[in-house]
Amino acid sequence: MMNLNGFPPEVIGELGHYVYRLIDPRNGETFYVGKGVGNRIFSHINEVKNDSDLDELSDKLKTIREIHNAGLDVIHVIHRHGMEKETALAVEAALIDAYPSAANIMAGAGSNDFGPMHAREIINKYMAEEIDFQHRVIMINVNKSKVERSLYDATRCAWKLNVEKAQKADYVLAVTNGIVIGVFKPLKWMVTTASNFPNILIGDFPNRFGFEGEEAPREIKAIYMNHRVPSSFRKKGAANPIRYNY
Repeated sequence: MMNLNGFPPEVIGELGHYVYRLIDPRNGETFYVGKGVGNRIFSHINEVKNDSDLDELSDKLKTIREIHNAGLDVIHVIHRHGMEKETALAVEAALIDAYPSAANIMAGAGSNDFGPMHAREIINKYMAEEIDFQHRVIMINVNKSKVERSLYDATRCAWKLNVEKAQKADYVLAVTNGIVIGVFKPLKWMVTTASNFPNILIGDFPNRFGFEGEEAPREIKAIYMNHRVPSSFRKKGAANPIRYNY
């Protein structure tokens, strides 16, 4: 059996956009979900080969390194292929929801607004009162499957955003399924490094930012908590978890 590092050109021509899973052969668990074209599915192995500093690797790449050190190969599975890009985005999002232990930093496109919900959550989502903005706020979609430590820690890092614009925000709203579940007052925005965010990050993400802050006062929380994000800020299929009202 040949060692797979890429597809033959004839195969690439037939694949189109596809969604894939990376599986750990040691336990059969899916540890990453992605989408792409061409040889995207194999690019993660090359990332590990080209980065010798294990401490700087993401959870995904550390898992690949550990698999290789055990003398094994990552299992690459094309979950669905021959799709248009928009369809691939939706399939990827659904799979990320289905495999919450995967090491994806971000949820799939539209996952937080249109992902899996209990029937009661669906009712709350569409019956909740819409937000009447009275402050400059940043709305951050928080993947509820990733809220393991605290909502505050899950909300405050690590995000790709315009830090100068973020510094103008009065409050940060944690949002899940289009409903505000947390309100925080950012006091300081910082680059997301392990030294700036101890006990949260195990590596540095120099192109991302997070904040140090505190829970908003009760009267501010009363304005936003359990309220619905206006539809104008909820674009179906949008992958960016950051939204501003200013």
